Order: sequence, then C-alpha cells, then structure tokens
Amino acid sequence: MSKLAKDSAAFKSVLHRQNYTSWHSQPPPLDAAQATPPEATPPDSSVQASAQKKKRPKTNVVYSQPADTGSGTNVNTQLVYAVNHLKSTPNPMRLQDIAIVTSTPLDTDHVLLEKFKAHDRIAWDPKTDLYSYKHEYNFRNKAALLTEIQRQTRKGGGISVRALKESWKEAPTAIEELEKEGEVLVTRTVKDGQLRMVFWNEIKPTEESGGMQVEKEFNDLWHSLKVPNDVDLLRQLASEGLQVTAAEAIVPKAPTNKKKGKRGGAPRQRQVKITNTHLKGEIDLSRDFVVPGK
Repeated sequence: MSKLAKDSAAFKSVLHRQNYTSWHSQPPPLDAAQATPPEATPPDSSVQASAQKKKRPKTNVVYSQPADTGSGTNVNTQLVYAVNHLKSTPNPMRLQDIAIVTSTPLDTDHVLLEKFKAHDRIAWDPKTDLYSYKHEYNFRNKAALLTEIQRQTRKGGGISVRALKESWKEAPTAIEELEKEGEVLVTRTVKDGQLRMVFWNEIKPTEESGGMQVEKEFNDLWHSLKVPNDVDLLRQLASEGLQVTAAEAIVPKAPTNKKKGKRGGAPRQRQVKITNTHLKGEIDLSRDFVVPGK
C-alpha cells in the first residue's frame, strides 16, 4: 500500500472516531441530501430569548396608573360618567341613549336615576322627556358670545376662555376672530401662548380718537435705538447743556441719649387715697408705722 493510501485510511478512521454535534461538521450523505432537505437544529434558548427581547413592541401603557375598566359598579362613579357624557354633548338626549352610550344602568337603577335627576347641572324636560346639561353660559354663535363677554365686562371682570369652551367648543376660534376685529382683548399664558381670559374692548381704535396699531416701520425704528452707557450719556448731556438729576441728600438726624423705659424730670408724688374713714383723726395712715419706744 502506498503512502497516500495509508494517509487516506488514517484520516477516515479519525473521522469515524470524532463525535460531531453540529450538522455543519457532519453533513448527510450526498444521496440523502438530494432526496430530503436538511432539518435545521433549533437555535439555542439564550439566542431565542434575546431575539424575543429585541422584537418586543414598545407600548405606551403606564403601569403605575389603573386601567380604565368602564363605568364601574359604584353608583357615584356611574353618575359621574353619565353627567360627563351629557356635558360633552351639545344636544339633549334620551335616558335610554345615555344609558347605552355610557354603559350604565341609568334606565333600570332607581337610585342612580334619582341622583341623576337631582344633579344641579342636569335639566329635564318633562314634555319631551329629554335630558340636557346646564352650562354656565348659554350661547351657540359668535354674536351671542360677544354679548356675553360685554355683559361680564360691564360687571367689572372678564371671562375664562376655558369656561366658554365648555359651553361652546368653537368659542376659542370665535374669540380669536373677535380679537382680530378689535372687539375683545385677550390675555394669554406665558408658556405656550394659549387663550386665558377675554375682555370686551370698550374703546374701539379709530383715527380720530386713536388706539390704532403703530406701523411696523416705527416699531423697528424705536427698537433700533440703543441707550448709551453711563459715560457716554453724561458726555451727551453735557454737550446739550443738561445736567444729571441729583437725588435729594438725606440729612441724618442727631442721636438722642434718651434711654428707653425712663421718663425725664422729677418723679411725681403719688397721692394716697384713704379708705378707712372711721380712723380719720386718730391715726395718720400716710406715714409708716413706728413702734413706740424706739
């Protein structure tokens, strides 16, 4: 046997003695590979767990907050759900419709129905059997909104835009339009510029009485002016023959040597009031008692 044949036989014997755990190192025979496709070995558990961790979708669930499980079973909770839904609805509703939308036994639970009717913000029309929410302000258009703002301003105050929005959802848009027309004055939040309070503009801007908005050219000129520093300011005042206004000097008061708690002058002689009038003429009560013989 040649040397090449001996090396081949030794290599084959070594291959038979090895324990291959991977199908990559010990592939199936050529005929079997062509007949049936190779079966993949399941991946390692650690690799699979890491893949699942990477593929986990991100959710916006806040686990520290309780989940909204509906209207609940408590009567007061169901009452809040029913009132809030009617508050968000501009039109009156039937009792059965409110019960269906809010998933509350409003039409079957007598205790809940009595509390719902006795609510100070719920209005019931016995003729139509419809329920509506009583808002603080009652208007549904821009003209009525302006009338309400005028009424509140004449009383000495403005109106919160949030309260107006609860009565009419389109109130903020109408207020912005009235502001552009010069009918109302609006205050906004410093942080994000949201509408806060609205007032009626009693003085309308006209060319005769004034109040018109200053043109942008003059605004730019005004803001372009810079106040000089102290040295240049004094120099410019001196060149114009002006002087700096001096503050009035405060004259210090002379210190007083008077001590607290003591009054000046001679001590005042206190008069003695005699109450034992039956001893008058026998004993001088204004003098200290002296033992006789001393």
